[in-house]
Parts: sequence; C-alpha cells; structure tokens
Amino acid sequence: MWCRYPMMFAVLCGTGTQLLCMGFATIVFAAVGFLSPANRGSLVIAILVLYVMCGSMAGYSSARMYKTFKGKEWQKCTTYTAFLFPGTCFLLFLSFNLVLSSYHSTGAIPFMSLTALVALWFGISVPLVFLGAYFGYKKQPIEYPTKQSNVIPRTIPEQPWYLGTAFTVLVGGILPFGACFVEFFFILSSMWMNQYYYVFGFTLLVFVILLLTCAEITVVLCYFQLCSEDYKWWWRSFFTAGSTALYVFLYSAIYFSRLEPDMWVTYLLYFGYMGMLSLAIFLVTGSVGVYSCLWFTKTIYGSIKVD
Repeated sequence: MWCRYPMMFAVLCGTGTQLLCMGFATIVFAAVGFLSPANRGSLVIAILVLYVMCGSMAGYSSARMYKTFKGKEWQKCTTYTAFLFPGTCFLLFLSFNLVLSSYHSTGAIPFMSLTALVALWFGISVPLVFLGAYFGYKKQPIEYPTKQSNVIPRTIPEQPWYLGTAFTVLVGGILPFGACFVEFFFILSSMWMNQYYYVFGFTLLVFVILLLTCAEITVVLCYFQLCSEDYKWWWRSFFTAGSTALYVFLYSAIYFSRLEPDMWVTYLLYFGYMGMLSLAIFLVTGSVGVYSCLWFTKTIYGSIKVD
C-alpha cells in the first residue's frame, strides 16, 4: 500500500471528512426546516458552528489514515489538519474584508465578529481536532487484506494514453459535475443574485447523487488502473473525484458574465470566494473517492486466498 507524501494525504482526507459531515448536516437541517432560507445569517452561522463541531471527525480520520501509513509525527499531522484549510480560508477572508473596509462597504465584517470567529476556531475547533486525533491514533490502523511478500516495489508497465493520470483525472470529474450542475446554477443565483433558495430537500437528493457518482466513477477508474498493474491509486483516486471542483470553478467563471461587473473588487471577491468553495468541494469529493477505492480494494483483495 504505497503512497507518496502520506502526511499531506491524511491531512486532506481528514479535512474533506470534516467538510463532508458539515455539508451533509447543514443540508439536512435546512431540508427539515430548522434553518430558514429567508434568514441567510442563520445559514452561515449554522455552517460555521457545524464545521467547528465536526473538528473531531477531521482529527480522527487523518490520524488513523496517517497511522495506516506507519507515520510517527502525529502531532505535526494533527496541527496541519487543524490549521491548513481553515487558516488559508481565514487569511483570504481577512484580505477580502480589508479591501471592503477600504471602500467603506456595508458588506465588511466588524472586528468583533472576526474576533468571535477566531475564538470559535482556536477555542473549540482546534481542541476537537486534537481530541479526535488522540482517539484515532489509539485505534488500530486500517488492516490490509493481504500481506506484502516483497518489500521492493514492482516496476509499473507502460500505460496506454487513456489510463494516464491526466486523462483519468479530467474524465473523473465530468459525471459528478453533470449530476449537480443544474442545481448549482440555482445555488449561484441565490448567492450572487439575491434570490431566495427554498428547495433544500432536492439539494439533499442532488448531494447524495453527487457523492454516489464520485464513488462509482472513482472505483471504475481504479479498477482499470489495477488491471493494468498500476498500484499507485491513493493520490489518483483523490484527484479523480476531486476534479469535480475544477468543473465547478470553470462553470462559475462562465456564470460570472451574468453579474455585469463594473469594478475590479467584484472580480476579486467573486473568484476568491468561488475559489474557496471549489477548494472545499475538491476536498469533499476527493475524500469520498479515496474511501470508496479503499473499500473497493479491501473487498477485491480480501477475496483472494493467499497460502
């Protein structure tokens, strides 16, 4: 079970798990009526609180994945899990907020609200990530279905062009994006055109279909890869499903023409926020692809009888 850069791989999978749990819980609460579409502030607060509360999920999954790769620096891995993605988003958000403040915009967030956001991050999210990592590292690592008899990596034969990494990664995101792009149009209209969005029940259905499509297309491409004797599937499975975010960002660039921008700040805010959203989608779909391929490989290799 070979994987390059196992710590970063575990960090991305853990962060994707946290975002997945947060997104699913938010959509469920909105679908059953706990969150009012007319009050957008309550939806944003719910997203932030649920993200913070799901910090233990990120720590647990990243620590156990890292232990599976026989990693020893679990404190460093947990620190990256707790600070890498939220720190990147916070720095970008702070930069955008400073730009809005320089224009005296009413959309700028007050200083006290930013302080409360940092308090949530450091006071609740970070301790929960370390708590989850503590229990995750105490658990047994993920067991491989077969024992490796040869520690020397086998030479991977030359692959045909249609099984190359670039081609499979680009193809892997087309079907998941096709399953959700219609709903994504209405979500963008709600975000940027001041339109209300009410059909969260349908959004839940589309979200489940998106996850299932990511899992299926990644498993199929992983099967073709293993049949061609290429055993380096960990990172490819992440990027294959995660490439859905690339098509989401390209579609948002096409949608941008509807806004009729007249200031450079509009470009900055739109593509900045859509970039953060696409990064979150990349982590969610990528982690789904990894867990699907992990289940698939354990199932097929577990059925092999080894004397």
